[in-house]
Amino acid sequence: MNNVLIAGTIATDTIETPFGKVDRALGGSATYAAYAASFYTEPSIISIVGEDFSTDFWKTLEDRNINLEGVKKEGKTFHWEGSYEFDMNEAKTLKTELNSLATFKPELPEAYKKAEYLFLANLDPEIQLSIVNQLEKPKLVITDTMNFWIESNKEHVLEVIKKTNIMLLNDGEARQLFDTTSLVKAAKQTLALGPQAVIIKKGEHGALLFTKSHHFNAPGYPLEEIKDPTGCGDTFGGTLIGYLAKTNDHSQENLRKAIMYASTLASFNAEDFSLNKLKSITEKDIEKRYQEFIEIRNF
Repeated sequence: MNNVLIAGTIATDTIETPFGKVDRALGGSATYAAYAASFYTEPSIISIVGEDFSTDFWKTLEDRNINLEGVKKEGKTFHWEGSYEFDMNEAKTLKTELNSLATFKPELPEAYKKAEYLFLANLDPEIQLSIVNQLEKPKLVITDTMNFWIESNKEHVLEVIKKTNIMLLNDGEARQLFDTTSLVKAAKQTLALGPQAVIIKKGEHGALLFTKSHHFNAPGYPLEEIKDPTGCGDTFGGTLIGYLAKTNDHSQENLRKAIMYASTLASFNAEDFSLNKLKSITEKDIEKRYQEFIEIRNF
């Protein structure tokens, strides 16, 4: 059974940072999330690509035992161009070509409908609602969004949150969503909509976990070199759902471990463009950095 389903975009990215540039590299929220999840499980993707999508890119995903039955091929592939300056926490969008994504209406294969774990990566919230409503009995739904959807379709963003168990937001999105400067207030208002937990990502400064009874502050990993932070949030979310699905343990203690593994994979992702770094690391590398995180938090 396809136990972990990841819904999001598969794209080609053209990205320039102070440390280099790539042209039409493999990207997209579902791509990063599924690749990260594949370290812990065999995820399935629901998405769309164009007829022009590279067979090498397709093979990159299949080689990680990522199920692509739910990836439709039609038209041209979604393309994004962006750049970063020395403040690597925010990308500047230079061009967005929605292409086939503009008319994407997801229809889940029958096997996908039985998935117990769902990660709704960055997508139009109306598409996110369509996907979660097609699942028979999800055990855990983790949702991500972005400032564009909060600005343009806040009503449906709030509807998705009501169907979510763990909500992911970055600090800017959390403040924007509830019009407050306080991340604590934003977290409380998110929890009031129904989720059991909200995780507020703070880029290189780590992440904050809030539940109704607990608070946890996860550190960021002190990287010497950051080449490209694109996809780090998606890598975080994919690792989170993959680890929780593998362990089948949603306790507070295990959720904190999942966040630390998610931070570990996200820190690796920032060290190179596209999936280059994630392709090169092993479970041993992940465990070594995870242990470093534990040492960072000991006092």
